[in-house]
Amino acid sequence: MRLTWRRSVRAEDRFETWLAQRYQKQVLESGVPAPGPCPDEAFLRILARKASRISLSDPRVGHAASCPRCMNRLLAFREEIRSRRQKLVLPLAAASHLVVAAALISMARDKVRKPVFEANTTVVPETVNLWDAGTLRGQQTSPLQSVSLPATLVRVKIVLPRFSGPGQYEVAVTRDQAGNDVQAHGTVTATNNGGREELSVDFDLRKAEAGPYFLSTTHDQDQASYYYPLQIK
Repeated sequence: MRLTWRRSVRAEDRFETWLAQRYQKQVLESGVPAPGPCPDEAFLRILARKASRISLSDPRVGHAASCPRCMNRLLAFREEIRSRRQKLVLPLAAASHLVVAAALISMARDKVRKPVFEANTTVVPETVNLWDAGTLRGQQTSPLQSVSLPATLVRVKIVLPRFSGPGQYEVAVTRDQAGNDVQAHGTVTATNNGGREELSVDFDLRKAEAGPYFLSTTHDQDQASYYYPLQIK
């Protein structure tokens, strides 16, 4: 499977496009799997749909950009998303293609494999209760009190705000309300506990510096991202 990248009239853009296509072709034709385990389907779908929310320093991005099997799955998800968006008359596919291209170009230029986190079985349980919290949607403001998480491996139980719907959620720790500089993320399904929707997600925050962040939740059905002030200590 191949993606047809949108051509630019600028010579530099044409070179970047050519470089990404060459690198993609080399990976797909090499038949040599990248070291380490392949990212799961949930991560590849997020990378295909919202690549800008995932840091290029994430070792799973390096693996996906170097593994023929992951590359094929990633491109298949991109085509699936593009087809769905065309049917819905949402002209967003070209911008998403460029984001994926930027990740491939970065990998093609430096070819640096990021180390995989070493195993650590100590996981700290934490609870974030958002039941009575407001939300920050986009760039709106809200007088929220900040919640906190330690800079370690954590298993976070999140009590979603009242009236939250059931289904699948993407949960992330980001630097700002635009979803930039993702420190950790996960895709989980809400469970109902006494009339409240709850999420359970594992975060690796060992490399996150202490300071202010945002905890974001995105419901798979409406794709609206909500942000809650977060302190990492």
